[in-house]
Amino acid sequence: MTALIYCPFPDAGCAEATGRILIGERLIGCINIGNPIRSVFCWSGTTDQADEVPCLMKTSGDLLERAIARLEDLHPYEAPAIMGWHCDAAGAATQAWLGAL
Repeated sequence: MTALIYCPFPDAGCAEATGRILIGERLIGCINIGNPIRSVFCWSGTTDQADEVPCLMKTSGDLLERAIARLEDLHPYEAPAIMGWHCDAAGAATQAWLGAL
């Protein structure tokens, strides 16, 4: 089974550095780092905004919880928005690749 993790970062450099650590620890197979987006959010009772970089990480279903926990430790935000889910379907090559982590 495969899984995905979504998480925004403050910038691409931070996202890449964190992704490389997670890949090096074999907790994810890949991180896709997107172009900057504008996030509007409620934090501590106030509406705020920030430029962030969205990221999608690919992992195996067996590693999802460990990858999320490690990402929480590495992330620079006080309370990062990290969401992970198991995929309903994936190609055979993708399943084999992520299953080998």
